[in-house]
Amino acid sequence: MNVIVRYGVYPFVLAFGIVLHNRLLENHVGIQIATYLPVIVGAVMVAGLEWTYPYRQQWWAEKQEWVQDSIFMVLIQGVFPKLVAVAVLFSLSQALHAQDLIVEGWWPTHWPIPLQMLLMMVAADGLRYWLHRWAHEWEPLWRFHVVHHSPHKLYWLNVGRFHPIDKGLQVCLDTVPFLLLGVGEDVLGLYVVCYAINGFFQHCNIDLRLGMLNYLISGPELHRWHHSMVKKESNHNYGNNFIIWDLVFGTWYWPKERDVQELGLVNRGYPSAFFEQMTTPFIPGADKQTVQP
Repeated sequence: MNVIVRYGVYPFVLAFGIVLHNRLLENHVGIQIATYLPVIVGAVMVAGLEWTYPYRQQWWAEKQEWVQDSIFMVLIQGVFPKLVAVAVLFSLSQALHAQDLIVEGWWPTHWPIPLQMLLMMVAADGLRYWLHRWAHEWEPLWRFHVVHHSPHKLYWLNVGRFHPIDKGLQVCLDTVPFLLLGVGEDVLGLYVVCYAINGFFQHCNIDLRLGMLNYLISGPELHRWHHSMVKKESNHNYGNNFIIWDLVFGTWYWPKERDVQELGLVNRGYPSAFFEQMTTPFIPGADKQTVQP
């Protein structure tokens, strides 16, 4: 049973989310509900699997961590604000088309939706790869990205722990350019479903294996090393959904003979509360020294 869970749970949950998304659309459910209901169902499934098949029991979140990560999920990229954000993005897409601001002929709208989504994901990952890498190598960006690396454990809910400046830059690269190119709502919806469910798994505390998919997918086995406290380990595996850009640019990292040890920042006293993490990035060197809240 454990072998089935380890190797089968990722493709099963992802496929379930995609099928649910398509079935909802076939039954004329609105694009927003058809997009975010599978995301919510996927989150519930991943959370349940964490408690049943944990990678490390010491990574189970404590009450205060749940509270803080829930605030991040709600306020930065969560349930209600996310629904509003998606409505705005879809409205923007319609407005761009209406005002003829789309770059005509650049996007293969005649392709099947799954192929368009894969093209968007590969291209967006290429842009996000360099933003993510620069966020580790350039101090001004690292100050904000450090919020995402502050937890000492990984589990599905802290995938949403981002500073709004960091998150805003991400959206500018992985969404807006594709709206300008004419990517449709149906492609965006499928993209969000796959993006979100993969993100839950990427940060999950489930004892799973991706096997050879680790040369294609940016999953938990690779992403745990990206959250290592050791800089020479964490400055790898920048991929958001796919890991192919890390393979291309030489930052793919997977030492199979050992497991990742401590996660997080050198500064073990870095503030963890939401409102403190909104202001601490403006303090130079806060990730390396103890900062008084």
